[in-house]
Amino acid sequence: MSATENVLLADDALYDELYDVKHEAEASGNYIDIDPYPLMNALRDKAPFQKGLLRELMGLPPYQRSYGLRGLPGYTALGFEVCEAAFRNTQEFSNSSYSRPGQQEKSLGILEMDNPEHHAYRKAVQSLFLKSKALTWWREHWITEITEDLVGNLAGSDRSELNMQLCARLPVHTITRAVGLAGNDALVFRAALVRSMGNRAGPQAQLANLLTVERMLLEVITDRRAQAGDDLISWLIAAEIEVPGDSIRPLNDREIMIFARLLLLAGGGTTWRQLGIVLLALLIDRDQLEAVKADRSLIDAAVEESVRWNPTNPVFSRLAVQDFELAGITIPKGAAVEICLGAANREPARWQNPDVFDLHRPVKYHLGFGIGAHMCLGRNVAASEMNLAINKLLDHFPNIRLDPAFETPYVTGGLEQRGVSSLPVILK
Repeated sequence: MSATENVLLADDALYDELYDVKHEAEASGNYIDIDPYPLMNALRDKAPFQKGLLRELMGLPPYQRSYGLRGLPGYTALGFEVCEAAFRNTQEFSNSSYSRPGQQEKSLGILEMDNPEHHAYRKAVQSLFLKSKALTWWREHWITEITEDLVGNLAGSDRSELNMQLCARLPVHTITRAVGLAGNDALVFRAALVRSMGNRAGPQAQLANLLTVERMLLEVITDRRAQAGDDLISWLIAAEIEVPGDSIRPLNDREIMIFARLLLLAGGGTTWRQLGIVLLALLIDRDQLEAVKADRSLIDAAVEESVRWNPTNPVFSRLAVQDFELAGITIPKGAAVEICLGAANREPARWQNPDVFDLHRPVKYHLGFGIGAHMCLGRNVAASEMNLAINKLLDHFPNIRLDPAFETPYVTGGLEQRGVSSLPVILK
């Protein structure tokens, strides 16, 4: 076994800390101990757009992860058409909702930018996340090797806990290697990154972790400026941006660091949760699992359906930057607007039996990856990882099934980040 495989496959207590969805939500303070969909569906059926933030309307304890919206009055979009309109409307609704008040630097990069600034920065890296690149460059460099190592490592066992052994490891090692971090740096970085996003351990600990994240990324940037590689950091160093009113220029170290930090945050978290969700959906429904085994072209449909049925993030937020009317309700300037894509993706007028996972559904676009200017940048890479992981599992373990010795897994977490905390299976 190579040194790289050793790091990838080794047990590490950090996996237990970082990749338990329920504990993650509890640590963030937004855990909910219910299935939110019956409540969200009932609200949507009552009215597609309502005054009040989603948690308030659902009768849940308040929680607002968007710094720029804390303490603001709010509205919630629940119907498909209203949610789509809110996603697409970048004139009245701003992503500055994610910005920290009083902080000039956009620490979440393009996530908190609006056009034309958002378009200029996103364009710098967009081509690396096209589907063609996800199926070639990303697989050839990282996804295929990591997936084969992880699935191959399970061959000597009769049982596995796939959340920790596969779902957690594949995306975090893919994105950290793509950025230029290697070996033990993947988990060390992920731990510091997650801890830097909240201050439950206190502001000093948060700052220390933030400095660790920045130091590790700036070291890679310095190395790549001295000698370019074939990775994301090298690509960003070579990229140029053109924000209207400014001349064409390269990204500076700080901008590259912020961009890379966002890619690492999203790439190491969302795919982990969604892979667990799609595997759970298939393992619970044996008929659909057998259909996928017989026709691997259905894997992409299963991934898409899982994102419609149970997206890892069922609610996004925006800030109203001027008075605006939506679905007959006037939204005042300065109000928070929450987009409940979880409810929108289960609208009965659009999908038959929408609460059921069904990979044979007629193809219709959903909002699970967002839509419009801020559609998920990494969706093609995530889909490529999940497709290959499911393919390799079925190649090696055609009789894979849930382990009856354990409680049946279920989707859990907060309203803002959902997934499966454990996925125990019998492999053979």
